[in-house]
Amino acid sequence: MGLSTPAGAQMPGPDTGPAAAPPTVSNTAATPGSAAQVLAHQAAAFECKAPTEFVRLDQPLRRVARRLAADEPLTVVAMGSSSTRGAGASSPAASYPSRLSVELSKRFPQHDITVLNRGVNGEEIEQMLARFPNDVIAAHPDLVLWQVGTNAVLRDHQLQPDAALLREGIKQIRDAGADVVLIDMQFAPRVLAKSETPDMEDQIARAAKEGSVDLFNRFAVMREWHDVEHMPFEAFVAPDGLHMNDWSYACVAKLLATAISDAATRPVTSAAVRPRP
Repeated sequence: MGLSTPAGAQMPGPDTGPAAAPPTVSNTAATPGSAAQVLAHQAAAFECKAPTEFVRLDQPLRRVARRLAADEPLTVVAMGSSSTRGAGASSPAASYPSRLSVELSKRFPQHDITVLNRGVNGEEIEQMLARFPNDVIAAHPDLVLWQVGTNAVLRDHQLQPDAALLREGIKQIRDAGADVVLIDMQFAPRVLAKSETPDMEDQIARAAKEGSVDLFNRFAVMREWHDVEHMPFEAFVAPDGLHMNDWSYACVAKLLATAISDAATRPVTSAAVRPRP
């Protein structure tokens, strides 16, 4: 079980948009009694949970299921921007892909599972697609977790072109023989301040439905924390008002690992698997 980053990930390209942030911005390291430490204790007091309808993957992960059943190595690629890379976390080990590697190892301790972090700060769908050949397809993934949407909204870009790009990205992943899970935007103050947010959420959900791939509804999960569990934003969002923090990255990874385990092990009516080219 392990986690890797692309060779150039230590020096990500320059960020020109509002999502720019170092990949390991610290928001938890603090002196005793500091505000950050108090917030960390507050977050720890909340249970990591979400309603089943927000985290259950509707489509079975047939490729993952076949690899696990055959006791073959499993490769997971986490593709995305800064909230995949880990901006807002106290260290690379606290990013969601790193925590997902740990959570999957708990659920499948006898299996060889590698999680590759292919997040690059500030990227939109077009830039991610340009990296697909080297950062996704070349890794021969069994599962691709594709986090999208936030940067286009933050920059007030027109969203219509993204719909076609999303469809193209899903096609490329499926043509490579991998399972796909889309991850939508984060429920955070700077995202909520944008009028385009509901349209982007709808677009991502529609792309998942039309492409017959899974959607992990991160936005709804985080909204549940805030609106129903009454967690203050400061407990699960970094001080920049945009990125997640150690607690929320860890919780999302835990919920996602549970969803992956369920979708890969529950009975399905057809076990047909798209062959790897």
